[in-house]
Amino acid sequence: MAQEKRLEEEVFFEDIIKKTKTGVTFPKELRESLFNEEIETFFKIIVPKEKDRIILKLLTEEEAKSQIAKVKESQPKTPKKISSKTEDTKTSKMFAPNWAEYFIYEFKNREKIQPILESAFYKFAETPINLEDAMGRIKYALVSFLSGTKTENAKLYFSVIKLLIDIVERFDQPNLIDWIFEKIVPNIESKFLYEQAFLELLEVSLKLKRYEKAELFIFHVLKNIDEYPRSELYNIFNSFKQLVKKVRFIERTDKIDLLLKEKLMEYGEGVEDSDYKIQIVEFLEDLNYIELAYGLAKAIQKGLPADSVKVSEIRRIVKRLYTAPITEDKIN
Repeated sequence: MAQEKRLEEEVFFEDIIKKTKTGVTFPKELRESLFNEEIETFFKIIVPKEKDRIILKLLTEEEAKSQIAKVKESQPKTPKKISSKTEDTKTSKMFAPNWAEYFIYEFKNREKIQPILESAFYKFAETPINLEDAMGRIKYALVSFLSGTKTENAKLYFSVIKLLIDIVERFDQPNLIDWIFEKIVPNIESKFLYEQAFLELLEVSLKLKRYEKAELFIFHVLKNIDEYPRSELYNIFNSFKQLVKKVRFIERTDKIDLLLKEKLMEYGEGVEDSDYKIQIVEFLEDLNYIELAYGLAKAIQKGLPADSVKVSEIRRIVKRLYTAPITEDKIN
């Protein structure tokens, strides 16, 4: 009794929560203050004989491993049998959902949709996978928590896409790439998130060497960039920046390289602002298109007035590119 009174006086967090069909979810404020999404969290769960409380004790990974046998022995028997395979799956770092990666953009129904997505994630982790059950949960999440706001819905769709792409890579489900493209992306009514969705599909397709799909997706990304009015150069160049970031370290096809070179040079030669021109040079360099980067840099250098503040910057870039490994001679 004294111990209970002391615990009540030393409360760190208190709230009233309700069990849903998919389980119990920690309140957002508690998760943010208590857990690090990058680190796997383990608990020891205890239910007294009175069954009037559930006690969760935080454990380190080492403590969890050393106590797991003891925990299984001490847990009261329940009518529902939980296989050790499922327990191993949920305590394995490999199979832990990465919510920080999925929920990049907050939306109002996140707290409602997360438990359903979590249950779907663990369905994909089962062996064998009950694909119909897993996808049924994904479809339910996609249609049951939409709002009247296009932006909110776009954020929800994008979060599901991020989850499914993680599932594609972790659980070898490449067919989900087509499903995302056909069933989710067309519903995104946000130009920015529509483009981000294609960037995610492009990256995973390149990683899995599904080059035909990657070529289709980069076409959509470049088309989306072209649809910005030329007055929105900031958005255009931010899109190029995100695209280069996604593909620069992954093996690409000749067709993808050709599309990238043509589009970057189109903008590099088509804009007047020297800052944006220099950005194109840097994009070309990042993608290892050294000859094109050098040629464009030299053209920028020749076109600058002698008193321009950019003269020293472009001179450094030209010098760097001139000494970079290339496949053919540069013209002075």
